[in-house]
Amino acid sequence: MGLLLRWVFAFLLLALTFNPTRWNYVRWAMENYETETPLTVLLGLLLLIGYIIYLRATIRSIGGFGMFLVLAVVAALVWVLYDWNMLSLENRDLNTWIGILALSIVLGIGLGWSIVRRMLSGQYDIDDVDD
Repeated sequence: MGLLLRWVFAFLLLALTFNPTRWNYVRWAMENYETETPLTVLLGLLLLIGYIIYLRATIRSIGGFGMFLVLAVVAALVWVLYDWNMLSLENRDLNTWIGILALSIVLGIGLGWSIVRRMLSGQYDIDDVDD
């Protein structure tokens, strides 16, 4: 359940920032930054904090190569679905949602990697402490 929640929050973070609908921060900020500058900055900073938390944890847990591998597996899955005619890539909005889904999987796995590792190996991760 913990891994699922981490993925859901990663998906929400990415979807709130940008998605193909008109309900996203990027579109709202472009339309309202002149009249709502303080709110635009506040919301942008809150999103930035979310990205810093996710990216820092992901880089520390699985690293850049691990991020690449997870993204490659998701891309290969999309390729298989396309090859089996279960997925059409002609819809631009659907492609955007697939990209958001792929990135959220990378961030969700990165943030929850210690849970996966503990389930697979039975070992707990402990952060390094500098004395």
